[in-house]
Amino acid sequence: MSHLLWFRSPAADWFEALPLGNGHLGAKVYGRVTDERIALNLDDVWSGDGPRTLTVPDGPAVLADVRRLLLEDGDQLAATERTRALQGPLVESYQPLADLVIRSSGTATEYRRTLDLSTGVVGVDYTVDGTRFRRETFVSAPDQVLAWTITADQPGAINLDLGLESQHPIAVEVADGTYGIVGRAPSDLTIEYRESPDPIRYEEGRGIGFGVALRVVSEGGGVTTSAAGVAVRGASRVTVLLSAASTFAGWSVPPGRDPLVALQEAVAVLDAVAVDKLRERHVEDHAALYDRASLELGVPVDLPTDERIEAVAAGGNDPDLVALAFNLGRYLLIASSRPGTQAANLQGIWNQDRRPMWASDWTNNINTQMNYWLADLTGLSECFDPLTDLLEGLASSGAHTARILYDAPGWVSHHNADIWRATWPVGDGGDDPVWSMCATCGVWLTAHLMEHYRFTVDVDFLRERAYPLIAGAAEFVLAMLVDDGERLQFIPSTAPEHHFVLPSGAKASVDLTSTYDIWLIRELFANLVEASAVLGLNSDLAVRAAAARDRLPSVRITPDGRLHEWPTDWEPSEPQHRHQSHLYGLHPGAEIDPVRTPELAAAARASLELRTAGATNGGWTAAWLVALWARLFEPSRAVEEIQDYLSRLVSGNLLHRDGDIFQIDANFGLTGCIPELLLQSHTDVIRLLPALPSDWPDGSFRGLRARGGLSFDVTWQNGVLTQAVVHATHAGTHRIALATDAPVTLTLAAGEHRHLVPSL
Repeated sequence: MSHLLWFRSPAADWFEALPLGNGHLGAKVYGRVTDERIALNLDDVWSGDGPRTLTVPDGPAVLADVRRLLLEDGDQLAATERTRALQGPLVESYQPLADLVIRSSGTATEYRRTLDLSTGVVGVDYTVDGTRFRRETFVSAPDQVLAWTITADQPGAINLDLGLESQHPIAVEVADGTYGIVGRAPSDLTIEYRESPDPIRYEEGRGIGFGVALRVVSEGGGVTTSAAGVAVRGASRVTVLLSAASTFAGWSVPPGRDPLVALQEAVAVLDAVAVDKLRERHVEDHAALYDRASLELGVPVDLPTDERIEAVAAGGNDPDLVALAFNLGRYLLIASSRPGTQAANLQGIWNQDRRPMWASDWTNNINTQMNYWLADLTGLSECFDPLTDLLEGLASSGAHTARILYDAPGWVSHHNADIWRATWPVGDGGDDPVWSMCATCGVWLTAHLMEHYRFTVDVDFLRERAYPLIAGAAEFVLAMLVDDGERLQFIPSTAPEHHFVLPSGAKASVDLTSTYDIWLIRELFANLVEASAVLGLNSDLAVRAAAARDRLPSVRITPDGRLHEWPTDWEPSEPQHRHQSHLYGLHPGAEIDPVRTPELAAAARASLELRTAGATNGGWTAAWLVALWARLFEPSRAVEEIQDYLSRLVSGNLLHRDGDIFQIDANFGLTGCIPELLLQSHTDVIRLLPALPSDWPDGSFRGLRARGGLSFDVTWQNGVLTQAVVHATHAGTHRIALATDAPVTLTLAAGEHRHLVPSL
């Protein structure tokens, strides 16, 4: 049952509710019978009242001080503290929208709650007083509405009261049979980890406004709409339509001032809906994306999802649950990232708090990137579009930040971003630089653009959208490199969120070029050179980047065989730290490979052993570890991480949960990392089943992608490859290895597919 989540009871809380979305409008469905609650979000409802102004008065002078402290004084602690002067405002926070509340009566029996990943429909089936009811909820991308339906097998049995509630101040608007609300998000909000006597502030005429429109269509019975809500009596079938809009007008301008305009936009959407075609159009649209790839492992298990998770936590092995978690990640990306929407944030598009953890922002030192690892691997290239949109906004904003802080060309983006495209180190001088002083986050993000090209072989995308962003990031980095007499150093540099301990016992985080930054800058310059060649550009920038790449510090190995994390082998403040930044060259980078670079691979393995010894991992950390072990051809270690993740770090609905923390990058990351066990294409050899776990003796995948415009359908039994078909979207020559066999060279025409078993 690797495409169906199901349960015997309603969700106990928001975490357990089932997610729906079309990239713009998100919903969490509790599945309650008498007091159903569907929590709503819009991707562009955030706190704040427009872009902020970065007012750091003396950025270049601060930068000069930091460089002097490191290069001349060797004072990492003072350099770390001095970077506080580069911090700008904290980010704004993603907001909840409203709740659709549906009340009825009766005691339910024979209850079943489902989420069908293949259709994007939540179902609730139950019996009350001998009448069988069926409820369905979905959020349509073609029609931009949430639809909720209820049917009964007895005529006239449906009686409901519906309304809208919100944590924000709202006003009710009723006209022409439509019930609606208007309101505003906070114009100012204090991020959750900062204390304030007045943390959530609303101001008339400021902040992003919103409107939510609700309309009920009934078969039989009667519908009454008033300021108190919508009442349905004696119906046999009811369809509830809901649409929402905001006054957000773009990241670079203040939002519109009249939320009634947003409500009118939402009503216009409802007016355009053809109810009789709504479900069919939704399922067709959803399936066109979802059906592109799939994973099946072992024997299907027809038990409630929460009971299966409990069984794994008790030590059971359920490969089909792993496949379900993989397929859920694809479903979630389809639901939270569509062309024209905001990119999936720390919680996708689902958030219940006005002060969510870490602002539910875009955290760009891995979390945003991890959200999109799965997109091209699993055939969801359209879902990648919002990330490109985000980067284009960050580049525009980040060009200003680069000039103000560093007097540098190009563009920069640091640790955190929000809907207003903040690109500076955040904190207002009050945050530890370990959380904010990471000036290569934009560099990492540009790597996704080049990877997107490699998977899609879309030269137009490379020319028109990717190359300008890659080139701008390279311009910035080249301007930031400092000649120390031997090497070019990127200063200031960090290993994200990880302190090192100085001989004095003090903790610092800023130093000369960290291993993390070496990997990123090397990759950026190589990507620029590759993109220039593909596009036939005679680029002086690429020539300069290639020369600078050769002068970067080398990646070094410690005397006991680990990779350096910092230029000096400082004592780490947390040996089991959640970030594996110094292992970027292993994954998601491609410079470390057990076949091509065995010494670096051995050092990466030694580093992983230290990081994981006795560690209690969080969700996204576990996902990253799966890929790192897979790249080292260590499937048993990867499966240990998957089992640990499923045992401790998910709700009963498989959404990540660590206490009261939900981060969707864990779900996305797992889906993006599992394929590394089954298909690798980051080197010059495409490997099928390179690290197949013995725990998964039987299985198949369909539609997994490889770089070069290829996709594969593969089946194995008893750990042996039994079928493999390759499909080519573009002509090319590739080296392909089946399991542990030696690679064979294969030339394919565009549109060709070929069976690879028993021979190439």
